[in-house]
Amino acid sequence: MPFDTLITGARVVDGSGNPWFYGDVALAGDRIAAIEVPGRIPADQAVELVDAAGMVVCPGFIDIQSHSILPLMVDGRCLSKIAQGVTTEIMGEAWTPAPFGGKIGEPTALSIFSQRVPGWLERIQEWKRFRDWLEAMIDHGVTPNIGSFLGGGTLRRYAKGMEMGAANPDQLAVMRRVMAEAMEDGAFGVSYALIYPPDAFVATAELIEVCKIVAAHGGVYITHVRSEADKLEEGIAEAIEIGRAAGLPVEIYHLKAAGMRNWPKMERVIAQIDAARAAGLDVTADMYPYVGAGTGLMSILPPWAAADGKFFTNLRDPEMRAGIRAEALNPSGDWEAMVDLCTPEGVMPIGFKKPENQQYVGKRLSAIAAMRGQEWVDAAFDLFLSEQQRISTIYFMMSEENVKLQLTQPWMKISTDAGGLDPAWAKPEGPYHPRAYGTYTRVLGKYVREEGVITLEDAVRKMSSAVADRLGLRDRGLLRNGAYADLVVFDPATVADRATFEDPHQLSVGVRDVWVNGVRALRNGVHTDAKPGRIVGGTGR
Repeated sequence: MPFDTLITGARVVDGSGNPWFYGDVALAGDRIAAIEVPGRIPADQAVELVDAAGMVVCPGFIDIQSHSILPLMVDGRCLSKIAQGVTTEIMGEAWTPAPFGGKIGEPTALSIFSQRVPGWLERIQEWKRFRDWLEAMIDHGVTPNIGSFLGGGTLRRYAKGMEMGAANPDQLAVMRRVMAEAMEDGAFGVSYALIYPPDAFVATAELIEVCKIVAAHGGVYITHVRSEADKLEEGIAEAIEIGRAAGLPVEIYHLKAAGMRNWPKMERVIAQIDAARAAGLDVTADMYPYVGAGTGLMSILPPWAAADGKFFTNLRDPEMRAGIRAEALNPSGDWEAMVDLCTPEGVMPIGFKKPENQQYVGKRLSAIAAMRGQEWVDAAFDLFLSEQQRISTIYFMMSEENVKLQLTQPWMKISTDAGGLDPAWAKPEGPYHPRAYGTYTRVLGKYVREEGVITLEDAVRKMSSAVADRLGLRDRGLLRNGAYADLVVFDPATVADRATFEDPHQLSVGVRDVWVNGVRALRNGVHTDAKPGRIVGGTGR
């Protein structure tokens, strides 16, 4: 029989943005072998017949901002993402575990997962080339396809450690060499998160020089801009300047206007991007569909508090602590002071690990400070010293109106800014941002079906072919003959997210079947334990 699988009776949403149509989709090996009008392909021509009447079949979703590096070491199944229809994970915001060497000194894989990956932290030290890590993950076995940008923070640490200041000529030469090697290994480009050290220490001129190497290999500059709040427009302008000066495309991570006073800026930022595109610069963005952001509690303090990798040491030093405290309470304006943006009431730390601190999980920083009889900044200092980690935190600071406005932009894509989790092992670790479980299904359920903010076809395009095109993956992201068989079958009447900020560890519903490279990864909503994922790479490879 010529086909392995025949999916019949579904509405085909092919990922291009074109209107849906009824069709049957046949798979052979790892490819889409045929897409025909219903009934054209005899059922006896396929080993397995999948009745998808009433369902939608579409390309697998590609997450351009995945944080699954460590979760995939814990569990290669990537359950919360597969259950949403994600078939490809693109990682690398600011940090990658490879290449290891130079002035990095020791693995920086410090997170809530680090104790769950025995042996991996030692293996990281063997990954001298960027691709060593990706190949190790495929050997380990992963369900989704995987790819990555080179983390700009890793690149900076490799050449200069955690020192502040501009790179000298020798250090910049190291960065150029390591960047070129990573592009040859298949990196999609370079990724910086310019509010976190050491990325925050990098000046525009240095970013341009690194991006020139990326441009020479056909890559992309992808960035968490230097400000998403009071200097949002300046942050977008810097990203545009880098793209223009280095001659390469620009992708803006999780576009947002943070803090109520900055919400009106979103319309102006959209105009900025439209103007840059009209002038010939390829700049686009992605987003997650939530009004709460997630990052570390360290973001309430100035980046220089972590200079030279001495964050905890600095908090113990009375003089340094006093200086950090003064800056946190009265920000200078040259960094993104999260408490100033959303007040202590809008800050919800969730990532406590010590038993004595579990009483604070999910409470607002204002309430935690009251419980401890301290001012919020002093409570935070003492909790940092107790926990000895960044403390995962939710910040409530975006508007629902801007979420809807952003979704309608033609150059917008969907991303999670999260890793792939399994409630069985993630829930005991504590709360997590619900975007890890519900980003794509939230768009399809809330913003497509319930509120009609965007069409089904445009939503799927923003999750599939738009991302593939940005990455140069010409054989994924569309339902086309000969394309890789990454597919999703979901029920448009029931697809929805279930994860909330209060109860995040809940898988999405409505996604019935998922194939990765022609192999069934989700069958009737249940993970098959298959791990057919492959490496996807950029044009420099």
